[in-house]
Parts: sequence; structure tokens; C-alpha cells
Amino acid sequence: MIQPTDRNSADATFLVALSLLPSWTWPRIIDALRQNIAPGEALARVLRRHYRDKPGQRDELIALADAALNRAAAGGLAPVFWQDASYPVALTTIADPPPVLWTRGSVDVLRRPCVAIVGARAASPYGLSVATRLAGDLAAAGLVVVSGMARGVDSAAHRGALDASGPTVAVLGSGVDVIYPPEHAGLAESIASSGALVSELVPGTPPLPLFFPLRNRIISGLSRAVVVIEAGERSGSLITARTALEQGRDVLAVPGNVLSGRNRGAHGLLRDGAKIVESADDILEELGMGTAAPNVSSAALDPVLACLTPGEPSDLDAISERTGLSATRLLARLFELELQGAVTRVGGGRFVRS
Repeated sequence: MIQPTDRNSADATFLVALSLLPSWTWPRIIDALRQNIAPGEALARVLRRHYRDKPGQRDELIALADAALNRAAAGGLAPVFWQDASYPVALTTIADPPPVLWTRGSVDVLRRPCVAIVGARAASPYGLSVATRLAGDLAAAGLVVVSGMARGVDSAAHRGALDASGPTVAVLGSGVDVIYPPEHAGLAESIASSGALVSELVPGTPPLPLFFPLRNRIISGLSRAVVVIEAGERSGSLITARTALEQGRDVLAVPGNVLSGRNRGAHGLLRDGAKIVESADDILEELGMGTAAPNVSSAALDPVLACLTPGEPSDLDAISERTGLSATRLLARLFELELQGAVTRVGGGRFVRS
């Protein structure tokens, strides 16, 4: 098995440096990493192609990366690097996963099947109640609830999962040591105690407006499905929903009051074919989980095991092509096989038969 990247290694510094580059460079970066090109060489290629007129760019990036790693170590924050076996497999399947995922709390919770619940910040009492109930029921069924820790639906979903004694994951639009909104400091502590706060942004990064649309792809990327509650026509939740569809995730929506205007975005999703959600059972059914926690029989898993060879890691695309299963459905089976000890996860989102 590939060993976790040492945060004091050169690879760690190079991966953090890559994460500091602007978003338009990310596709080229991730293509290089998927080809098993060393992080240092990947950084050199990007700089040669796009920063030839800035010879000092490399040294500046390395200094910032070292500072970020030192700040993380001082604050008890854990960076999860692209090559690490602990890097969330679901996230490796999106077009532009971050080279580094900064975490506070339990890294292991990111290995479990997740469902995202997102919606309006200015949510109605009805929307808050629905988010709390759905999150609690999903947590009781063994799923991890993912959201963005914003005001309104997001925070209600986190609290619902916590009230059900389930872990929850908050994806931040800031560094994991910079809590926004500030009144959610207590909520953040509760999330970190049993789940995780995560961000692609280096520690100390302030919550700037441009970061929140970018983090939505991580919310959906970590999740098998996205549930939208009370989204207006211009809601940020619709960005998450669109990203989820692009990533091949299931999108579901909760119907609401047609008079208030705050549900037009969610109702638009329903008109476009999103599954209607009235209870957690609707979500579990859409995921092929019935009304209980995941329990896939070994007979159903035989096709997946049959296409894996001991000692030869395969990535999700290769397994999907061999089995004919979509990435979303395949992930659920691989998670179950991993829990059974039949397969082992290795770096870069690959699996090998045990």
C-alpha cells in the first residue's frame, strides 16, 4: 500500500504549491498527477508553460507552501494529499479535485458514503425543520451528511446529523482554521469532534466571495447525492446541483411553498427531472439502499471482485469500464468491499483486490 505523504517531504511542499496556483491551471495539474508524474515535475511544467516571465514564482510558491504546512502543524490540522490512500475516492472522480485537502477532525469519516444537503441561507422554519429531519434520518441510516456550514439549511443539516449522533462534514470557503460565519464557531467544534471540517484552501485563508462557488464542487464531489432544500432562482445551491449533475451524482429536491418565491430553484430542478424528496427513505431508495444502512450482498459484488487482480491497483474509470457500472454506483460497492476487507484502497483513488 502507498504510504501517506510525509508533510515534511518535498512532495508535500510541491503539492501545496500546486494548490496555490489559479483555478485555470487545475485541469493540467490534475492530468499530470493522474499520470503519476511527480508533484515537483508537475509544478515545473506548469511554471514553464505559464510563468516563464516570472522566474521568482517557484520560490514564492515554495515559501508560501512551507508556511501553510507549518501553520497546519501548529494548529493540529491534517493535510490529505492526492497520493494518500486516505484521500476521498469519490473526490478523485471529479474533473478538478484539489491536490491537497486540509482537514480538522476525523480523516476516516471521508471514507464513508456521503450525501450532501444544501439550501437557502434565509431559510423558512419549514426548510430548517426538513433539513434537520432529513439529516438526522440519513445519519441514523449510516450515511455522512455533507454541507457548507452556512447559515440556514446548511447549519440545520449539520445539527440534525449531530443530534442523531452521526458524523457530518463541513466544506468551508476559507481555511479550516478560519470559521465563517463567526457565530458558527461552536458548531464547527461539534462537527470537528465527530466528523470533519475540510477545505482546499491553505490554513489562514479568509472567506472571500470567490471561494464559495469553488467549494461547491467539493461538496458534491464528496457525495453520492445532493439534496436541495429551498433554493431560489439564483441560489448558490443550484451551482452545487449543476456541478453534481456534471459529476454524475444524483440530484434530489424537496418541494415547498409556491407563494414565497424561495422554492423556485428547487422546483425548477424537479421539473427538469430531479427526484422529489419527502423523507429520507426517498434518498435511500434513489441510492439503491432501501430504507436501511448499506448492506450489499457478496453475490452482488462478484462482478467487481472479478475485475480486480491482487497486487494490481485499478482506478475507478478502469473498474467502471470493466463492470459497466456508473462511477456513482460503483463507489457504493467498493466502499462495502473495503469494509469487508476484500479490497484495499491505495493512493490516487485506486483499488486493489486483497
